[in-house]
Amino acid sequence: MSEIVKFLKKLQKNNNREWFTAHKPEFDTAKAEADLIFNKIYQELSKKEELEPLKIYRIYRDVRFSHDKTPYKSHFSAQTGRKKPHHRGGYYFHIQPDHCFIGIGFWGPERDDLLRIRKDIEASDELEKILQSKSIQKEFGEMQGEEVKSAPKGFSKEHERIELLRKKQYLFIKNFTDDEVLAHDFPQKVVKSIQVLQPFLDYMTEVLTTDENGQPLY
Repeated sequence: MSEIVKFLKKLQKNNNREWFTAHKPEFDTAKAEADLIFNKIYQELSKKEELEPLKIYRIYRDVRFSHDKTPYKSHFSAQTGRKKPHHRGGYYFHIQPDHCFIGIGFWGPERDDLLRIRKDIEASDELEKILQSKSIQKEFGEMQGEEVKSAPKGFSKEHERIELLRKKQYLFIKNFTDDEVLAHDFPQKVVKSIQVLQPFLDYMTEVLTTDENGQPLY
């Protein structure tokens, strides 16, 4: 069994500082293994496109404003993104026993970007057609993300693409088994999945790097 899985399963049952301190060498080994996976994914993805620097998250939780005071996360995670300003979209990688996944897309679009996306959805069915493609449906299923309850301000609740207009996030999630994540070809699998979303990422990049008249912003 991987040191990652062994350590995180133990941590789930012993999420306190005393236990963690006593098992710090196990954490260091597991973290090094997880970091290696994240870096291999980054290296593989870098062969396809320019990326922002890789950010590997710390395992320590910020509990200042949380009712849950457990001090440690029960997962390892990292994120990067396509190189701004000419490319848009983010990538998130999550390793947790029985809950490993990658997330691709737009977690928290800025206000102006969100409005620009909605304006394009209002005027065109291009995104809708991309999301209905067989390859995306097969690999990821439906696009996920939080939504407003009704129509966003300035948009009609009767619009034929109201479901897309209500989106506040534009996310695709793909789950993997623990064994898949630990396999030597996992980085290649991740890149292959991401490439399925290339039409979506290209569309969003086009929208967010041009004005409503299609003129480049950069």
